[in-house]
Amino acid sequence: MSERIPARIVESIDVTQPVRLTPSQAGGPIHTRSFSGRFRNLRLYGAGLLFLLFFGTAWLDWDGRQAVLWNLAEHRYYIFGATFWPQDFILLSALLIIAAFGLFTATVVAGRIWCGYTCPQSVWTWVFMWAEQITEGERHQRVKLDAAPWSLNKLARRSAKHGIWLAVSLLTALTFIGYFTPIRGLAEELLGLQLEGAALFWLLFFTAATYLNAGWLREKVCVHMCPYSRFQAALFDQDTMLVAYDAARGEGRGPRKKDSDHKAEGLGDCIDCQLCVQVCPTGIDIRDGLQIDCIGCAACIDACDGVMDKMGYARGLVGYHSERELQGGKSRLLRPRLLGYGVALALMLGAFIWALNARSLLSIDAAKDRTMFRENSAGQIENSYRLKLINKTQQPQRYGLKLLDSPELRLDAPQHLALAPGEILELPVTLVQLIEQPAGTTTPVRFEVSNLADASQRAQTKSIFIAPSRR
Repeated sequence: MSERIPARIVESIDVTQPVRLTPSQAGGPIHTRSFSGRFRNLRLYGAGLLFLLFFGTAWLDWDGRQAVLWNLAEHRYYIFGATFWPQDFILLSALLIIAAFGLFTATVVAGRIWCGYTCPQSVWTWVFMWAEQITEGERHQRVKLDAAPWSLNKLARRSAKHGIWLAVSLLTALTFIGYFTPIRGLAEELLGLQLEGAALFWLLFFTAATYLNAGWLREKVCVHMCPYSRFQAALFDQDTMLVAYDAARGEGRGPRKKDSDHKAEGLGDCIDCQLCVQVCPTGIDIRDGLQIDCIGCAACIDACDGVMDKMGYARGLVGYHSERELQGGKSRLLRPRLLGYGVALALMLGAFIWALNARSLLSIDAAKDRTMFRENSAGQIENSYRLKLINKTQQPQRYGLKLLDSPELRLDAPQHLALAPGEILELPVTLVQLIEQPAGTTTPVRFEVSNLADASQRAQTKSIFIAPSRR
């Protein structure tokens, strides 16, 4: 006999009341309302710092060159006083892993705080929304303008908006490419309309990408394209501080007079003003509960706090709350998941700093000549090699070259070498066999190069010496 699913009686729906759709549910363009508040100020300060770092760092100089430059053509990557090479890419991988664990740790503490405050998609979207506001007016004016037929006024306002969008996009693209190609020369070519080739292609590509992402796609990138929105919930626990609505305090909703006893009228603190919906950049209603569309920007908190202040109610109807707190408990700061991520992050950060300090600023590689061996005029066996030495520092250096642990061989090469900053030297050398070795035809050899001014700075490479068998 099949098991029956128990049924329960639900309250009937009042079909006379209109269904109110959020901007996200309605599917049209999302027009946000202007607001002010402490979280908005925090986001502005953070975004201002990020803009200053992004747009300003590309123009800084260091020892006569661009301070931060990833020169892909020469395979050299400058970050102020440090030079990195393709061999150092393991450090980049480690840095990306550290950034991921840092994101996981921040998510356990405060949800999508990265998305709401520092994600480039969010930051540039807020800039584009500001451009909308100064060209097309406040929310109600933009909604009215959308519905109005085309006119000179509408064309002028739209043209001004898209002009600002394109200007910001072009400046963003120029700065981004300027970290891979010297930005001063790039800017001069752009102003002189001489930009061409790959530089022109990438400038147009990133301009279009910024214009589309921040101007047209906006919240669709956060909701549908960003994988973070899909797996964020797996990182939350009952003590994660999330932007949430306190339903126990806010329900039931409804308008009331400011000085009325709304509790006696059976009303909660929510006056159903819809401001939390109107300021949301993704167009959701935070009162519907946790949603993947929420990017944690806290705009609804600022809007609701302003209303609570005017009504004389306590702030926090919409605020940073944990699930445990909303259920009447007290949030815990220290818990196993957070401690685990924190310890892992600290260990990886420590290992990264150690690896960064311990990385060799000198490199040597040996490539044996394709000729196995040859006999010189004295009847001795010789092998030829091509050594590749790299000075990874930003200062000229003098190095010593020697052969290790092979007394039966003689190294014919300069003993002292001078390399300019970042110079790559390819040096042909020869090993001569002084004593015949009856056993075996190959002998392992090691070349070592060391800094004459700092004996601790040294590097080695291995190869083999081939000689004919003696019977």
